[in-house]
Amino acid sequence: MTVFDLASVKMLVQMAVAEDIGRGDLTTQLTVSAGVRGRAEIVAKQDGVLAGLPLLAQVFHALGATAVEIREHLADGASFTTGTVIAELSGAAADLLAGERVALNFLQHLSGIATITRQYVTAVAGTGARVVDTRKTVPGLRLIEKYAVRLGGGSNHRLGLDDGILIKDNHIVAAGGIAAAVERAHKGAPHTMKIEVECTDLAEVDAALAAGTDAILLDNMSVADLAVAVKHINHRVLVEASGGVTLETIRAIAETGVDLISVGALTHSAPAIDLSMRIAVEA
Repeated sequence: MTVFDLASVKMLVQMAVAEDIGRGDLTTQLTVSAGVRGRAEIVAKQDGVLAGLPLLAQVFHALGATAVEIREHLADGASFTTGTVIAELSGAAADLLAGERVALNFLQHLSGIATITRQYVTAVAGTGARVVDTRKTVPGLRLIEKYAVRLGGGSNHRLGLDDGILIKDNHIVAAGGIAAAVERAHKGAPHTMKIEVECTDLAEVDAALAAGTDAILLDNMSVADLAVAVKHINHRVLVEASGGVTLETIRAIAETGVDLISVGALTHSAPAIDLSMRIAVEA
């Protein structure tokens, strides 16, 4: 089973189609004869990494356009350059026109995430650090956005609040301190689940280590402070760096020796890849 087989993803596609089609594609209905058949190409207008191609078939299925045939030229995760034909489609011209925007919206957004992730992963190559995403995702799109991160070579952090314990600053305040928060987490958490604590300075790092945390998230530290903290922790627990990470700074962050670097920009700020659909009428 893939992410595209999940009921939630199929429902997402159906909602996207319903949102766009409304009561019907008025322009196409009024201008294109029902019997006209078309052939279309999805073409890249810039370089990128492909993600979301299986959604093409789901979009046209949700439209009821089951006769649309799709020929994929690339597989998800493949790199492409400007001018590359990603896929060919054939079927009723009205169906191709009705599904064009939703199909491209998914492909452009997810390919943008895969592309920027690949750039971040490339930037830390050879350091041993892994690039991970965050929960800063578009509501409803988390599963497919995190899928796109994996295609770009990144790793997933928590999918949701229910599959990991990350004690952040507000938890620490509400619990009465790091020691109290970690103690309560240990008492209630399954033995298989790790506990991570967000720290902003060495005093908090020491408190988290003394409390028995399994991982430490160093939040919004300078590169110099990260290096000091990593040396101080000395491989006792997994170390993650987070906050203000950019393509310009991530290499230096990775070279401090952290194990993970979480980057919210992978999902909340990835620019869409420019793709177009060119439709021609079949003779």
